[in-house]
Amino acid sequence: MTSSGAPAAAPPASAPAHGGARRAFFSILGRDLFVTSAELPAFLAQAIIQPVFMVFVFGKVLTDLGFAQAGFAQVLLPGLVALTVMLTALQSTALPLVIEFSFTKEIEDRLLAPLPVSMVAVEKVLFASMRGLVAGALMFPIGRWIIGPLSLRADRAWILVGFMVLGALAGAGMGLLLGTAVAPNRISITFALVLTPLLFTGCVQYPWPSLTHLRWFQVVTLLNPITYASEGVRSAMLPLSPHMTTWKAAAALAAVTVALAAAGVAGFLRRALD
Repeated sequence: MTSSGAPAAAPPASAPAHGGARRAFFSILGRDLFVTSAELPAFLAQAIIQPVFMVFVFGKVLTDLGFAQAGFAQVLLPGLVALTVMLTALQSTALPLVIEFSFTKEIEDRLLAPLPVSMVAVEKVLFASMRGLVAGALMFPIGRWIIGPLSLRADRAWILVGFMVLGALAGAGMGLLLGTAVAPNRISITFALVLTPLLFTGCVQYPWPSLTHLRWFQVVTLLNPITYASEGVRSAMLPLSPHMTTWKAAAALAAVTVALAAAGVAGFLRRALD
């Protein structure tokens, strides 16, 4: 027989733990966003200075001088949007991680937070992706200002947003992988060896189908994740121009994103628990 004065059953122990982890996660994310807002001019300059000059020189100057066709700027801009999103996310993850793991040891403060170690890595990816998306979104008014009216279709906006989000996550995952796999004294040479091939083999300046007569180079570009983001954004903005089949680009980019994120989180766990 049970006493009517028996205390009520206690809630599961995991409930407050999950709530505390959630609060800690968003607290860390909020702090990162606040720091970015305080350093907004520096962030914007770092993120968009290279794409701005590329769209100005290749899309405006060369077109006005007659060295490029009139429609080249419209083909170039989608690639620059994808490039800006991915490289901003990559740099926003890789460089801070190298510094936090080696010099400042700031990562130790994050690892002491009441949440799983893997969620610290997820917060890094999410925060870097948000920075990449902001930088990519800024390319639209900049492109409008430099090259004139843009080819944007409301019925394909969801495709554009989807590829930008996938590109940001892929870039952040790649940055997480590089930031945890490369020694601090080798990060400069690693960036030089990685960023330049990414820039010129990512179908930023040219549509992927146009490389049919350079078959070997067309195959090489398939090794670059930016290729799928560029072609996906291009298919959303210029559906009548040559581009990779949209669903193939989406499937490839999604697979690459999952693989890079998984490898990056595994690398983070290895470094954090070492």
